[in-house]
Amino acid sequence: MEHTCPSSLDGEADGEHCRKDKGGGLSNLPIRNRNGVRAINANETPTIRLAHLSDVHVTTRGCRWQRSDWLSKRLAAWINLRFLGRGHRFRGATAVLAALMKELRQQRPDAIVFSGDATALGFEEEIKHAAELFGLHLEDRLPGVAVPGNHDYCTTVAINGAFERHFASWQSGVRLDEEIYPFAQRVGELWLIAVNSATPNRWAWDASGGVGAEQLERLRRLLKHLDGGPRVLVTHYPICLASGHAERRTHGLRDLHDVVRVAAEGGIGLWLHGHRHQHYRHRQTSWTPFPVVCAGSSTQQGIWSYSEYTIRNRHLHGVRRIYDHGSKQFRVAETFDLTLL
Repeated sequence: MEHTCPSSLDGEADGEHCRKDKGGGLSNLPIRNRNGVRAINANETPTIRLAHLSDVHVTTRGCRWQRSDWLSKRLAAWINLRFLGRGHRFRGATAVLAALMKELRQQRPDAIVFSGDATALGFEEEIKHAAELFGLHLEDRLPGVAVPGNHDYCTTVAINGAFERHFASWQSGVRLDEEIYPFAQRVGELWLIAVNSATPNRWAWDASGGVGAEQLERLRRLLKHLDGGPRVLVTHYPICLASGHAERRTHGLRDLHDVVRVAAEGGIGLWLHGHRHQHYRHRQTSWTPFPVVCAGSSTQQGIWSYSEYTIRNRHLHGVRRIYDHGSKQFRVAETFDLTLL
């Protein structure tokens, strides 16, 4: 795949050094010991390996509609899926996600980071199907962290805890009270901090999100409570677009400035997100001193990809892998490097 930097949405959004790589990504990294932990010597800083995927938008048969759905945003989402092209763009989502998970089960990253939008319409049947494709029903499931996206919280009915029930094994971690969000999961020396930014919206044109004052206060307290180590915030919504400009009001994070302030004061060194379906990244933004990475959609036809991160001493080496429809496998598209604060 030809890659152009910096103008391509698939590459560096701010002109950071980028290069092609013919290697095989995580499969070329050091072998793990019998306990699943990467073997290191006493003088070596541990390396952490993450796989970041997002916006898979799977659907399934047998979704149960309720009368209230016909007067909610779910109807607009269904029209988009059925008649306006979304269904066509994601028609191979199940097969692509199955191929992706087969690859990750072979490579065994330290954690999978899923930044939301498992579903198309937010039905529990879709959420259950997505969780099964991720292998969360298996005893030898891969470790991970997951947050919902706006499609998973499509309606007020959809926020009944279905996402949290089916993705429970990817939502373990440190909490300061009984609320699910935020939570922090330790992966080696790294903290993955999950924040829910998805909210149900009434109007068809409204795809905005929000963290809310109560969760934001819990996040502030949680960040003060955690031990040392690099801190990575995981949420669905972005800070900005690939261009560096702000998201439009009906598609962005309503309380962005408050969230960024708490994140920066709490030592966040990297922001991982989804929502936008093209991959992009920034070393910093007009709002933040730390880097941000948008995973893009892992299953949308033609731009399907995910990213692998190897983190050591606050240095992140990234490999973006795209799906090859002919071979039914993922291949390396580009590599990049970032420095965590």
